[in-house]
Amino acid sequence: MKPMPLIFAATCDFAGKVRGKAFPAEQLDKRLARGVGWVPTNVMINCFDGIGESPFGSLGDLLLVPDPSTETKIGFDGAAPEHFMLGDIVTLDGDPWDLCTRALLKSALARLHRAGGVRLISAFEHEFQLKGAPAINNQGFGREGFELQRDLCATLMAALQSSGIAPDSIMKEYGPNQYEVVVGPAEGVTSADHAVILRELTRSAARAKGEHATFSPILDAASVGNGVHVHMSFVDEDGNPVTYDADGKCGMSALTSAFSAGILKYLPSIVALTAPSVVSYERLTPHRWSAAYNNLGYRDREASLRVCPVTAKDPASIARQFNIEYRAADAAACPHLALAAIVHAGVQGIEDGLVAPDPTQEDLSLLSPDVLAERGYERLPTSLEAALGKFINNKTVTNWFPQDFSQVYFAHKAAEIAHVGDLETQDICDLYAQTY
Repeated sequence: MKPMPLIFAATCDFAGKVRGKAFPAEQLDKRLARGVGWVPTNVMINCFDGIGESPFGSLGDLLLVPDPSTETKIGFDGAAPEHFMLGDIVTLDGDPWDLCTRALLKSALARLHRAGGVRLISAFEHEFQLKGAPAINNQGFGREGFELQRDLCATLMAALQSSGIAPDSIMKEYGPNQYEVVVGPAEGVTSADHAVILRELTRSAARAKGEHATFSPILDAASVGNGVHVHMSFVDEDGNPVTYDADGKCGMSALTSAFSAGILKYLPSIVALTAPSVVSYERLTPHRWSAAYNNLGYRDREASLRVCPVTAKDPASIARQFNIEYRAADAAACPHLALAAIVHAGVQGIEDGLVAPDPTQEDLSLLSPDVLAERGYERLPTSLEAALGKFINNKTVTNWFPQDFSQVYFAHKAAEIAHVGDLETQDICDLYAQTY
């Protein structure tokens, strides 16, 4: 009997997990118009498949409508193609559901356009690790470490390209069995869609090669972590770059400066959405080349927000290459939700006319809390509980989102915290390695 071709309609949810339903491929036209059934309480499923206290109970019906622009169909090593589409969760009347992560990002991007008259160009860099002991030790950035997984790396890059994602580079990273994959930028929601697809194809390519890839924020609290770096720039209505100004601080235009200042001001209150796991806070510590303070850096990989270097020489090329990088994120976060939080924070800076501070050029961990406060810096939350407290108690931040979002998100994450509450740190790391 010949297997029936199926398409998986998917959403990336609050847990950063891709969930959904499959339908016969021959029904595609119908499903593009009518979607597949979904229920509100699904949003409460945490990364360990527990369900947080839900305000919806067993009530309500929604639709998950696939978006053909996200269609991904890849076969690995002769296996049946993996065929899926990301989609939007809507009401039965076809209106965006308030807790749909793609809808939340679209709302943030619309606000950016209203406030600044610009469109966002962004790209997500990902670090991941292969589970199990390394075949060769001491291979940070090593050629041998890369060659051991050349087939996997080449297969993944080909899969990304076949899915309409521009592969940039891939390398053996510093940590044990750690790799980094970089893709080209895309506009608006597409960039977050690409981030979701990249994670799914990485896991699939690894399985096809007999490996197990994990994007967990950290596998061992004594070792390195896996981050997600979000690069951002802006173009105007005609597609002209407006991120760069040769006379601006660190080359930032006035709009970029205000956007950056907003991110830095609200970073302690949005990190619960960009680094949203219990183990995220084992990684966000000083001297890990991650992020620990709400500081701006100029080519500084310890900063939470970094002005990136460019290799171009002529002014027009510099303007197109110039970007800023948000570093306080990881792959426990839904890319759509994380980017929505970052954009809202930046837009708040534009609306309030903020100006970016000078970049730091010192070890902030050596300064006392009083000195940090005098200079406008703040240590980022050191636990998910603390991060959620910062988020839920900042009315400016919670007001960026629909009315019920903050309480639903808080309950979702509270259930996740409770799930690991009695475990030792390494046991918690092991659990997250299994789920991400």
